[in-house]
Amino acid sequence: MPSKRTLVVMISAGLMAGCAVGPDYQRPELSLSDRFLGQTAVDGRPALANAELIHWWTGFGDPQLTRFVTLALEQNLDLAQASARIAQARAGLGTANAALLPSGSASGQAGRAYQSVETPLGQVLNATPDFDRYGNSYEANLAASWELDVFGGLRHGREAALAEYQASQAGASATRLAVAAQAADIYITIRGLQTRIAVAHQQVRTQEELLTTIERLHGQGLAAELQVHQASGALAQVPVLETGLDAAMNALDVLLGSQPGTHRTELSKTEAIPAAPQIAVSGTPGDLLRRRPDLIVAERRLAAANARIGAAIAEYYPKFSLSGLIGSATSVSDGNLFSSGASQMSGVLGLRWRLFDFARIDAQIELAKGQEAEQLAAYRLAALRATEDVENAFSALVKREEQAHLLGLGVNSLSRARQASFASYQQGVVSLIEVLQADENLLRASDARAQAQSESARAAVAAFKALGGGWSTPQPLASKW
Repeated sequence: MPSKRTLVVMISAGLMAGCAVGPDYQRPELSLSDRFLGQTAVDGRPALANAELIHWWTGFGDPQLTRFVTLALEQNLDLAQASARIAQARAGLGTANAALLPSGSASGQAGRAYQSVETPLGQVLNATPDFDRYGNSYEANLAASWELDVFGGLRHGREAALAEYQASQAGASATRLAVAAQAADIYITIRGLQTRIAVAHQQVRTQEELLTTIERLHGQGLAAELQVHQASGALAQVPVLETGLDAAMNALDVLLGSQPGTHRTELSKTEAIPAAPQIAVSGTPGDLLRRRPDLIVAERRLAAANARIGAAIAEYYPKFSLSGLIGSATSVSDGNLFSSGASQMSGVLGLRWRLFDFARIDAQIELAKGQEAEQLAAYRLAALRATEDVENAFSALVKREEQAHLLGLGVNSLSRARQASFASYQQGVVSLIEVLQADENLLRASDARAQAQSESARAAVAAFKALGGGWSTPQPLASKW
């Protein structure tokens, strides 16, 4: 607790300077590398098209993907909640601004009273000449008050409210980014599952032919029973894939704010898996601090916590206020309410000081400092995780595309092997079972390639999200009211 002499010096300095007490906020510097580890590999990868960060989903070249992302940004209910949170934070900022301004009120009243002559007082008054048992009273006043924010407690409160408002704006942008990425991710998942289901159906037909052949050979004593079980045990993949497809379509409908099944007909036709575009602008890890809205949220909450320290420190000092009243009052029934004799006015300079409450103020300051320390750690952790998101997405994108390329080469080789096997079968060199097994190997490789293509496209979506693509502000987040 400050000493008396310290308090006197602090109060005198504050009154003379009229400045806010408490720490000034400066955004903390973070130690980040100059370049992402996976940036070189991503910049050098071949791609069909470029995609700008703001509308990255158009870079996939799929009109349906673009349409569903657009619908999600228009209809998603998480975005509606984020907009409502902005309105709440704006109201809080309005309250903090109003606290800095004078407040006024108007009041008035009119009364009529009756005095019975049966009461002791009425009997006495009844003996008075010209006693009127009815009495009227009237009053009208205008009052105003203003807290003089000498030590900046109210201004720090406004700073905290403004930072929270800015955080709510950035939070809405973060939700927008997440919704766009989720819509694209689900759409790509749907196309990947449809491709795999088409491959699986072909694989089922091949396996059925293979099973029929093996059962016939087994009946002739030319194939072992184990081969029958191996051929019949792989026919259950399609229901699993179809279950996943139904769930993905339902998830997309809910994301669009509609009932499950709304867009199922539109998505029923199997289309190609969208190819991942080139990421035209990736920037540096430091750029994430300005681009990713979730990091802006963390930084603004840190600024709000810093402002609350100043508001808590201001409680050490006295609070001054000015108040005044002007009005008129009369209790004469035939008098004039606004006559000079009925006027009344007052002016008051108020002082409020928590002289014997410094221990509680100390605790409030320590609480505010602890909250700031928590927000600082959260901000630093958010920056590290943002960099981790980018690195993981870059790695997954490059490795999955490499896997898809290698599997594509494998599919081409297996396709040629299947053609050669079929030609040998026509010449009577090999049996039908060998041809069907070549078909099965080709289809398994095709399924693996479809998975890799889907995962590489989803990794591109994750990369755009991690880089903070999908939102823009024509001007800085609101800094004035």
